[in-house]
Amino acid sequence: MDRVTQTVEIPPKRQTRRHPTEWKRTIVALTFEPGASVARVARENGINANQVWAWRRLHAQGLLTDDAIPDAMLPVVVNEPSQPSMALEVPTETDNIPSGSIQIQHGKTSIRIEGAPDPDVLRSVLDRILR
Repeated sequence: MDRVTQTVEIPPKRQTRRHPTEWKRTIVALTFEPGASVARVARENGINANQVWAWRRLHAQGLLTDDAIPDAMLPVVVNEPSQPSMALEVPTETDNIPSGSIQIQHGKTSIRIEGAPDPDVLRSVLDRILR
């Protein structure tokens, strides 16, 4: 069976724009002018009309101000632990190996797998048999 490989270029994810508060207030003010339309103002400024409506709601609530955003920096005090920490038991790799078996039948072929096989080997065997 021939395989065809094709390279597909995925465009980078768009970053969220951060518009200055003063610019947002200017856009909102333009929508309140006589005969103005939110959709037209948004289109003329290259933004989505839904975004302008959201800014209008913030303006109506008095939240479209520079001081409406609270400071993100808070003081932090780091204390040493009062008691030494208890050592945690780290599970060994043998604890994670599942025991058991699985049997697969496909046509005249029968496969029995016990323990935890290597995923790559299992994938290769199943791919070959299930063709």
